[in-house]
Amino acid sequence: TRMIRGALSPDLPVLWDYRKAILNTLVFATCGLTLGLLIGAPLSLLFHYRMIRTGCALIRAVHEIFWAFLFLPVVGLNPICGVLAIAIPFSGVFAKVFSEIMEEADRRPVRALPDRSDLISRFAYGVLPVVLKSARSYSAYRFECALRSSAVLGFIGLPTLGFHLETAFREGLYSEAAAILYAFYFLIFSLRWWLKPRIVGIGVIAAFALLAKEITFRWENVSRFAVEILPWPIRRSGFLDGTGELDWTNTGTVAWLLDILGNQALTGAWNTIILTQVALGVTGIFAVVAFPLVCRHFADRPARGLGKLALIVGRTTPEYVLAYIFIQLWGPSMLPAILAISIHNGAILAHLTGARADQFTLRPDVSRRNIDRYGYEILPRTFGQLLAFLFYRWEIIARESAILGILGIYTIGFYIDSAISDDKLDQAIVLIGISAIINVGIDLLSQRIRRNLRISLGEITTVQ
Repeated sequence: TRMIRGALSPDLPVLWDYRKAILNTLVFATCGLTLGLLIGAPLSLLFHYRMIRTGCALIRAVHEIFWAFLFLPVVGLNPICGVLAIAIPFSGVFAKVFSEIMEEADRRPVRALPDRSDLISRFAYGVLPVVLKSARSYSAYRFECALRSSAVLGFIGLPTLGFHLETAFREGLYSEAAAILYAFYFLIFSLRWWLKPRIVGIGVIAAFALLAKEITFRWENVSRFAVEILPWPIRRSGFLDGTGELDWTNTGTVAWLLDILGNQALTGAWNTIILTQVALGVTGIFAVVAFPLVCRHFADRPARGLGKLALIVGRTTPEYVLAYIFIQLWGPSMLPAILAISIHNGAILAHLTGARADQFTLRPDVSRRNIDRYGYEILPRTFGQLLAFLFYRWEIIARESAILGILGIYTIGFYIDSAISDDKLDQAIVLIGISAIINVGIDLLSQRIRRNLRISLGEITTVQ
């Protein structure tokens, strides 16, 4: 009741006190996305090499919060930590998606070029003009994702909107929390008005200028981090006698690793997979039920407007924020995580499926009853595509399942957060690696399923 009351009476004047956090959210997102684009775009041209493809899969499999955890000991709690945490996984995403866009692009312009054309000319005149529109649309969508990631990084202490949102929830200031959440919605909704190609360059320069004032970096932090991520048995003797020497001959490393696997990794990985699969199923059910709300074959214009608004709110609110709100109601369990992941991803799938169904031309003899039209005409024609969309989100759902462990749910993220809190970076590295392996395996499996379903990536690059 208090949450609902707060949502209906947001404390909007308090946003003036948080203007710097709003600016930081934009700056982190802009700088992180730009760096990710500058790294990922060239990698997409080399994505056919197995080493590049595997490396990109591993870096995008690690959630932005986990990357932030790794950078905290090196650069400290400052903006560069948040920017790098966004840039690195985004570079892997850009490399993969841009590569797939180029693979599915029309090859006739390339074949029309002279046989002696060099690689740069072939790309500039035969590939880039064909893929530029899709790449630009996808980049604009990734900026929305970057804003969500930037806000969520505030939950671990970085000075973005998420920091003040968590504080407001912890103190029961629900009117203040509602105002912060509405400000974030406004940032997302207003993108169409101010995210224009002609001012993007100015925005990027301004963002890096604002960021450059607060960068701190020390090489001693890097060297200390390089030592602390080594297994404890290797560091133990030097740590206890104060010399800091490393014992590479220590035979306890295998036992140390097996202890982590037996007491933390296996339990965390199992719970992560269980949560992923349940959320995947509930997401599919949500999408099947919700897409008629935004489809012209079932709803009139006012009803579709309300349906689209509900889906926009669902897909705009970060899963982490949704889970945090639900945990305030029901405590840490898989239920808040399932609902948070399913609402966010289900809203995305319902939007895509509804847009797909809008393109259908119905037969003249189609039933006038909505239930018959839904069950015998629209759903059968969209179901394969919906499944393909669902499997495309599978890897993302796995990443979200892992990260929600930070909120007290016993996925692998719970054990990673505990290791970081106990200053056991060596354990955290092992657990993050296992989390990445799970995500890479799910990604490979989902790619095979989508290939069997013959889904075209070109239809889902603008909104995932």
